[in-house]
Amino acid sequence: MLSFPDGLRLPTARVPLTTATFVSGVLPPVVCGFATAFLVLLSRTQPVRIVLWPITAILAFRAATSLDVSMGQPKYNFLNTQLQVSSRRTRINCYSVELILQQTMFFIAARTLEWTLQTKPFIRMARRSSKQNSVLDMFDLIFSVRGCGWDWSQGLYIPPETHPTSSRLAFAASTLVSGLKHLFLCGAIHSAVQSFSPETFGSVDGGTIFDQSLPPHLRYLRSSIIATLCAFCIYSGLQTCYELTVIPCVLLLRQHPDQWPPSFDSPWRSTSLRDFWSRRWHQWLRRLFIFFGGRPLSLLFGRVGGVIGAFLVSGFFHHLALSAIAPSSEMWRMVLPFGMMGVGMIIERAVAGNQTGGWMGWIWTMCWMVLWGNVMVDGWARAGMFGGSTILDSTMPLRQPIERLVRTFDEYLHA
Repeated sequence: MLSFPDGLRLPTARVPLTTATFVSGVLPPVVCGFATAFLVLLSRTQPVRIVLWPITAILAFRAATSLDVSMGQPKYNFLNTQLQVSSRRTRINCYSVELILQQTMFFIAARTLEWTLQTKPFIRMARRSSKQNSVLDMFDLIFSVRGCGWDWSQGLYIPPETHPTSSRLAFAASTLVSGLKHLFLCGAIHSAVQSFSPETFGSVDGGTIFDQSLPPHLRYLRSSIIATLCAFCIYSGLQTCYELTVIPCVLLLRQHPDQWPPSFDSPWRSTSLRDFWSRRWHQWLRRLFIFFGGRPLSLLFGRVGGVIGAFLVSGFFHHLALSAIAPSSEMWRMVLPFGMMGVGMIIERAVAGNQTGGWMGWIWTMCWMVLWGNVMVDGWARAGMFGGSTILDSTMPLRQPIERLVRTFDEYLHA
């Protein structure tokens, strides 16, 4: 009777992350990912990639389900999300020691599947040197999740640069200031969200953002404020991760500033859903969603299927993130609101074509985002996502004034 080698056996329980489990659990799928990235740059390697992918997928699933990154502390359960699935994929340098912590197992399995099905080699079109180097191209392919400078990133929008590029030092200094600003904002907003209900969704136990003791209009006003704060908290957190990663890569690894274009373009200024999702919000996972959802459903249902498919995959991806924290979380709480983003884009195109804009377009966009954002954020809140700690939880000087302000406002709503 055939049996899996020990290294491919699926785990029955999580084990703590140690040096030994890192080497035996995390490193093998990462090595397979590197190998696949190198092979997809070469001609006539698809048969080898086809053989390699099932091994990569099993090893990635094994690592994602066997390691406990929380180290036995429930308050840090949210760290498991970084190993299993993470929407904080940034373009990091090949020499960064943070690679394995940031590279998710799901992302490895998903990207290597795309590389396995690729029939022609990928081509790096933009490079700092005219000399081709397959090893450097392999690293750039792995860490450039947006695909800047690659032939497979057709249609990618790159936001205009907001930092000075006259020198690496000026660019890094400006980026550092921005990163610290967003770090502070993330901590402040996170404290505000927790202060609305520290015993329920502000704790690791989780709870709904909809307060049934309030009348409907005040209930949804309160939940909409919480959802909006969460959106800015996520934005600030992603900006912090990206910008603080830029600094050592530009100063120590001598990368050029144009290798680190901005990820966001003032999403609060969006005047259409299409503007928000295809231009102003980050595009780190754009390729993943198009490959797994947009492209297959577009073959069946045309453009409408492509739009809906991409958002459905996005919802499933975010559900996986929640399941790392709360395995009993319901999939529809992520799939429905993300799917409705696709429906909103279809309605938008049917009613206004490509002419959506101005203040009416802004109102439409924000109302639709807040409406379904309530459902999305409620799913996160029920999973206890907002109960996790941040770097600034105990050190931020404004924490207590923020808590008092939020409590005063909440008491006013309940008066």
